[in-house]
Amino acid sequence: MARILILGGTGEARSLAAALAEIPGVETVSSLAGRVRDPRMPVGDVRVGGFGGVDGLADWLREQRVDAIVDATHPFAAQITSNAADAADRCGVPLVVLRRPEWSPRPGDNWVGAADLAAAAERLPGLGTRVFLTIGRQGVDAFAGLRALWFLVRAIDPPEVAMPPQSTLLLARGPYTVADETALMREHRVDILVTKNSGGAQTDAKLDAARELGVPVVMIRRPPPPPATATVDDVAGAVEWIDSVIR
Repeated sequence: MARILILGGTGEARSLAAALAEIPGVETVSSLAGRVRDPRMPVGDVRVGGFGGVDGLADWLREQRVDAIVDATHPFAAQITSNAADAADRCGVPLVVLRRPEWSPRPGDNWVGAADLAAAAERLPGLGTRVFLTIGRQGVDAFAGLRALWFLVRAIDPPEVAMPPQSTLLLARGPYTVADETALMREHRVDILVTKNSGGAQTDAKLDAARELGVPVVMIRRPPPPPATATVDDVAGAVEWIDSVIR
């Protein structure tokens, strides 16, 4: 029986767990960070909470006799990805990073690139005054000093950090439709969108709405995977990689 650790929390991770559940001789454990209060649970065994850094993850890999790791976390979960790469190298466990493709600008888009949250905040003054902030609840405090701007902050759970002084919090979970995103941006008179380049179809409707409304987008670039790490961009690729590793 091959034991696979899926570092999850994404739709791809849930789809992978479901796909592997159909393969004889393979068992999975999906690990969720525990940052979302009511996460969508994958099939199979699930553990919730951190490992305690690289040392804790390495100990867990040895204790559980894990045969391979699939890092299917959010494209911006850079610390988890780094820890997984270090622990896998330390234990000699094969690792692949599953990352959905990035979004790319389309005709009519007006994107302003930003390396990180701080850079995105620096770019906002002069671009607009009513900001639709769709970066999740972590990192919202990077925008807390922008007192002259108004923010519509959308997240699954309430942020536990400082909010911009002029802001409205909207708790919601995707997927979203273009019609709903367009109506929301019109209702709040949004004139700039800030988002992370997470890719995928769950939340890309906001980009179509921004294009339709002529709203510029501050697009935060995703961090690169650790060097010399195997990568795949879909569940089928991850299943193929696992098959090659365990057989």
